[in-house]
Amino acid sequence: MPVGSSIILGTGSYAPERVLTNGELAQIVDTSDEWILTRSGIRERRIAAPGEATSDMAVQAALRALADAGLGVSDIDLLILATFTPDLRLPSAASIVHNKLGLPQTVASFDLNAACSGFIYALDTADAMLSSGRYSRALVIGAEKMSSVIDWSDRTTCVLFGDGAGAVIMGKSEDSNRGLAGTKVGTLGNGVDLLCIPSGTDTISPSRDPVASGGQFIRMKGREVFKLAVRGMEESSRNILEQHGVLASHIALVIPHQANLRIIEALAQYLEIPMERFFVNVDRYGNTSAASIPMAMDEARRARRIKSGDVILLVAFGAGLTYGSALIRW
Repeated sequence: MPVGSSIILGTGSYAPERVLTNGELAQIVDTSDEWILTRSGIRERRIAAPGEATSDMAVQAALRALADAGLGVSDIDLLILATFTPDLRLPSAASIVHNKLGLPQTVASFDLNAACSGFIYALDTADAMLSSGRYSRALVIGAEKMSSVIDWSDRTTCVLFGDGAGAVIMGKSEDSNRGLAGTKVGTLGNGVDLLCIPSGTDTISPSRDPVASGGQFIRMKGREVFKLAVRGMEESSRNILEQHGVLASHIALVIPHQANLRIIEALAQYLEIPMERFFVNVDRYGNTSAASIPMAMDEARRARRIKSGDVILLVAFGAGLTYGSALIRW
């Protein structure tokens, strides 16, 4: 399996202090700990503090990734922030993170929105930009404040999501045996209405109040998304394994998007990879969208679930409907 030109130099993650348990949710919506746990595997999630923005969480994850890599802000010349919950509609959350970190003015910074697949899309983009030779080190972040787009009276969605951020530092690989081997991303554009926030600049009429109608919140057709997520993640995983001549038995650890434990278990069954080789933290954080894979990757590293030379598979599926996978030799 030849590796690419990019390598992960450091990882970092951040979760807000506020823990929201299933029991607490049962006090505000018609649900129970058993109902949530059996359907999603989620026990609790983190919720941003009042006034804590996506950019604030992104900054904390970025600082930890920089420290892990032994680098400073002056060493970065590219910032990509995967998110669909930016602080403001304009400017980008990446610009705000850029300012809060004190990055040099020469650093290119922008947001990337591919929902739950956003981090893998961002890895793919950063790898291509580093490979161009015009950039040396990239700060790639996945950060979401899901609590800002949740209808807390809708038990089909409010129990699933949480807030958080994860980040990696990417650089050019000088070791032909280590680095990002490849990525595979795509979109099933015919499923836009299955997971969306209905109100937008082109869908709000002057006579219709999007807040009153609840159009500013996530709406999801759960059964359809579940089926497509399992199929999409399985196909994406098989495609990238075949593309790089890697057998499922060669994978040391799978870090999937942490949407639902049942989806992860189904993926393990179809790929014939034991659950012991899947990293799972959805029980503690819920679905943090673009933040879920980098948060899990950082936790896996710090728990020593990833060792030098390991082949790691990342795979995600999200609104759009987007999908993505990546192979990394650590």
